[in-house]
Amino acid sequence: MSGIITVIHIIVCFILIIAVLLQSGKAADLAGAFGGGGSQTVFGPRGAATILSRATTISAIFFMITSLGLWMLSVRGVTSAVKGEGAPTEEAAAVTETKKETEEKKPPATEEKKEKEQKSTETEKKK
Repeated sequence: MSGIITVIHIIVCFILIIAVLLQSGKAADLAGAFGGGGSQTVFGPRGAATILSRATTISAIFFMITSLGLWMLSVRGVTSAVKGEGAPTEEAAAVTETKKETEEKKPPATEEKKEKEQKSTETEKKK
């Protein structure tokens, strides 16, 4: 369903771009080139709607409808592009080694080292 709406959305985008670019500006006359507004009102004279202005209005409406439709479909949930597969989950960040794991990897200390450590801790306690 979202694929159909996406294709329609892209087509409407191209129609809207072409319709807007083909229209002439409101101040396209010679006075507009020199900054003069002439007899135009704030929003310009309201003439008869041309086919381009109607195409712009209609394509703008369809653009908004397809945008809202795509938004509603995206809110329903993330699915995989492969049929029958679940959505990919985010992998956890790399875990660094804990103190316990590094101690397990160390070779067992010899008795001499243990005795030295005990003596150094005893001397520190006395101070």
